[in-house]
Order: sequence, then C-alpha cells, then structure tokens
Amino acid sequence: MIKKFRLFWKNYIFQSFLATLTVFLVLLFLTIEDAVLIAAIGASAFIVFAMPENVTANPRNIIGGHLVGFSVGSLCALIPQPSFWCSIMAYALAVGVAIFIMIATDTEHPPAGATALGLAITGFSPDAAIAVVTSTVMLSLAHRFLRPFLKDLV
Repeated sequence: MIKKFRLFWKNYIFQSFLATLTVFLVLLFLTIEDAVLIAAIGASAFIVFAMPENVTANPRNIIGGHLVGFSVGSLCALIPQPSFWCSIMAYALAVGVAIFIMIATDTEHPPAGATALGLAITGFSPDAAIAVVTSTVMLSLAHRFLRPFLKDLV
C-alpha cells in the first residue's frame, strides 16, 4: 500500500482535492438538516475520485441512482407517519424500493440508498433537488472528462 502511495501520491492529492471541492459546492446548497443527503454525495465523491474504474462511478449510475433515490425517498416521505414505527417503516421502505428500482434499471449506485433515506426523513425540498442534480451532474462530468487522469486508489 505504501509503495502504491509513493508511486501515485500526486493522484492521491489531486483526487482528494477534487472530492473536497465537490462536497464544498454541495454544502453551499444544503443545511445540516440534510446531513444524510450530504453524506450520500460525499460517498459518491469517494467512488468517483477513489474508484473511477468501478461501474458505480459511471455517469449513468451516479445520476440514475441518485434520481431513483431522490424520487423514491420523496414519495415515501408522503406516507403518513403517525408513530415512530410508521416512520421507520417508511424510511426502510424508501431504501428497499430504491435498491429494487436501481437494480431493475441497471443504475446501481450504493450512496443513492442514503439519498432515498435522507429524502424519506426530510421530505422534498427545492434546495435538496438542486443539490442532487448539481452534484450528480458535476460528479458525472468530472468522471467523464478527468477519467484519463484518475487512477483507482483502493
């Protein structure tokens, strides 16, 4: 591992900086109440910049997965939640349905399960929609245009 670091140390720094920049830009749109969504985008940044050769780093998976998670989570937030048990059932359903749809549509992106959970908890908001669309497009463009310069670091 140390040998790999010595060989690609510039990539480690460059790719970590890009991930930092991406999360910084996302944080401009979101508040701490959207912590689960922020964590999901951070996990996506890790996949794109640390594992660019992984299928889940492809733009189709990033954008498609997060759009599925966002849509399913927003819909599950509409389920009446009169009690703690109903709430956690709605949250769990959001993750399970999002996983099912991602697998069925070949848009698997593990962090998008957290997007579904975050939206099921907080509900739809224009700021969250802007952040998800902006960050997924930004990550996808970074992957598309920077891929020749990115190395798998894990």
